[in-house]
Amino acid sequence: MRVAVIASMKRGLEHFVYRELTSLEKRGMSISLYPTKQATGLYNPKPEWDVHRWRPLGVLAAQPRCFVRAPGTYLRLLREAAAMGAIVDFMLAWYFARTMADASVIYATFGDHKLFVGYFCKRIIGLPLVVTIHAYELYQNPNPRLFRRALAACDQIITVTEYNREILAERYGVDPGRVAVVRITVDTERYRPADKFVILIVAYFVEKKGHDVLFEAVRRLGRDDIEVWVVGDVGPGEPVVDARALAARRGVESQVVFFGALGGQALEALYRACDVFCLPSHHDSLGGAEGFPTAIAEAMAFGKPVISTRHVEIPRILDEILVDEKDPEGLARAIDYLYRSPEERARLGAKNRRIAEERFSLRNTDQTAAILSRLAAGAGRDTLTLAAPAATAGTGQQYAVPGTREHGE
Repeated sequence: MRVAVIASMKRGLEHFVYRELTSLEKRGMSISLYPTKQATGLYNPKPEWDVHRWRPLGVLAAQPRCFVRAPGTYLRLLREAAAMGAIVDFMLAWYFARTMADASVIYATFGDHKLFVGYFCKRIIGLPLVVTIHAYELYQNPNPRLFRRALAACDQIITVTEYNREILAERYGVDPGRVAVVRITVDTERYRPADKFVILIVAYFVEKKGHDVLFEAVRRLGRDDIEVWVVGDVGPGEPVVDARALAARRGVESQVVFFGALGGQALEALYRACDVFCLPSHHDSLGGAEGFPTAIAEAMAFGKPVISTRHVEIPRILDEILVDEKDPEGLARAIDYLYRSPEERARLGAKNRRIAEERFSLRNTDQTAAILSRLAAGAGRDTLTLAAPAATAGTGQQYAVPGTREHGE
């Protein structure tokens, strides 16, 4: 059975429409999708769906051919569309109807322009018409007169609440016996309570951040209750990596959640909610390395246990839960250790908070401000004296950076 679905893709499909169509497909129905608006978004048509995209010039060019095939029907519906202010819906319906011959039923996912296009399609090819009414169509319908006429022509009306059925009867004169209440669908097998151990990584998608090492470590652990939250996207720096493809290649894409680039309260909420922060930094293939990752300092400030690597400055700040660079097996053992020990997570989180207060507070900005102010105070306004600091470079005065040690200590 093939269903001709008329839906909007203004920013991809609405998530509940996508979920419903996916569920219909699982029940043996083939989906032919006729989008009234076309753009990509979070929920896009599945590759196996038959999507009938349109272009304005194509719709216009199809009208003479449609008229020649059925001049009487075309003119009769054109007069109706003109009277109802629905010329665009009318033209789009003729364009779509040409490819609906193998469908069994027309399904409009909303009672607005999707229904109006479906109404004209039904008048053209005679297929049964079904519509689902959600809410806004009842209160802010873009064409109330055509809405009433299209409802009367529907072979079945579906709505998502009993209240909506009452509104359809009271305001639009629809026989309640023609309206089926089918509540919104939730995949209760997928949407269910679950106790997850959450690992957060916040980093640009570049090689030195170690996304691939983390994904491989999670794969080796083989635990379904471990989830990785990935914040970041392609940004400055090379070599760039495709973190989503890396997760898929390691076979852990079902355990990895990509949040994109976040900041402010949204990012802060993820820091608070995670169990562990992990950043397995390493030297990249071009020889690049970290300074000190800001995300590690942020996680420490939130009182989170941190797993990282013996990479450049990191061991000088963190002395626990470090593994070698590019060591997924060692990283897996470290994750497993904290996974099994809530007490250790609490201890390390409290320790990291203390370190963050000592090493990374806003007092550091005071030091920078003092340096800038000192130099500014000693500089004259005359351009001839701008080079004066260079003349005093040999005085032996140095500025020490607190809390650092030479390599090898």
